[in-house]
Amino acid sequence: MSADTLTAPAVDTAQDRLARAKDASRAVGQLTSGQKGDALEAIAAALEAESARIIAANGEDIARGVRDGIGDALIDRLRLDDKRVRALAAAVREVAALPDPIGQVVGGHRMPNGVALEQVRVPFGVVGAIYEARPNVTVDIAALALRAGNAVVLRGGSAARDSNTVLVQVMRDALANAGVTPEAVQTVDDFGRDGAKALMHGRGFIDVLVPRGSAGLIQTVVTESTVPVIETGAGVVHIVLDSTAPEDWARDIVVNAKVQRPSVCNAVETVLVLKDAAERLVPVVTTALQGEGVTVHGDEDVARLAADVVPATEEDWATEYLSLDISMRVVDDLDEALEHIRRYSTGHTESIITTDSRNAERFLAEVDSAVVMANASTRFTDGGEFGFGAEVGISTQKLHTRGPMGLAELTSTKWLARGSGQTRG
Repeated sequence: MSADTLTAPAVDTAQDRLARAKDASRAVGQLTSGQKGDALEAIAAALEAESARIIAANGEDIARGVRDGIGDALIDRLRLDDKRVRALAAAVREVAALPDPIGQVVGGHRMPNGVALEQVRVPFGVVGAIYEARPNVTVDIAALALRAGNAVVLRGGSAARDSNTVLVQVMRDALANAGVTPEAVQTVDDFGRDGAKALMHGRGFIDVLVPRGSAGLIQTVVTESTVPVIETGAGVVHIVLDSTAPEDWARDIVVNAKVQRPSVCNAVETVLVLKDAAERLVPVVTTALQGEGVTVHGDEDVARLAADVVPATEEDWATEYLSLDISMRVVDDLDEALEHIRRYSTGHTESIITTDSRNAERFLAEVDSAVVMANASTRFTDGGEFGFGAEVGISTQKLHTRGPMGLAELTSTKWLARGSGQTRG
């Protein structure tokens, strides 16, 4: 028996998968726009065809999450039903229909010596993602990465283990059937924390890493990574009710921003009511919130103006509840509201409800968050709502991108120079 026969088969490692993703990124980066669109259509069709299998796997995750007591907010993020699977497929098709950013000319000019310069969009190469209990992110990030000509390596966390295993396999099979290398979609979930470490330390393989999840997860990725990270922050989101805020706008926008889906990062967590409007607005807004099952944590003024208010503590102002809880405070004026936001905001989204155009414009100009709104629900801070088809996350940093991240945010640029024999003197 030869030595080769006795040699044990090679063990697949997280680093092996990163290397395969790097190799695959070169092939994906050369696909035409039509080829990438066809690959995404194949993924969307496969998600629909395999819906029962995906939901069954998700049921295992849900049952385990209930046993482990992970909480209603994470259970909601984790859950996939037929409607949500169809929505995933629809989002993939929306991404496929978006204009391809690769090759787009960002700028350029002709040098005095006649050399023509163009700055064009190019793929990053390999996009890594670390996230928690969000199987939809598995599909959204993969679709966006592929449309922008990138490979992707995913670490989705133990809570969504079964869902993500099936979703990744469905997408890889669909790519293979479409004639695209399945190695462009990788997961390191089965390596546990070592898989996450491989992503964070994957210098030379991972070109950019995006964390999504709790503040603790994001901070860990930001501080421990040796690869570039785009930070997606927690959402301590504020709505300011100005003195001129119409009652129906204040009520409807706050209730929508809190109740429509309380477990997401763009849900409002704190409402600041200007003193001049407190007696008019606090009872109306509080009653409407409580009617939807929301617990209001209020300061002394709020407790005086409304019933069944839980006393707010200093901790409440800095809390991202991700649940049917909200904090409410009466402030003297817009200056005090802005100071509160500067102190407690995570830089995600803030909104003001007002009919005073000067206060609206001042708020839009002075608040330093990724998205600043006037007279609109904070729930609109979303890649799909912004017309991106889907999103990688909401970036709360200022380099390389900020706000909802779509296709363009998953590209870099390079300069093309076309000359005719010029040399530098």
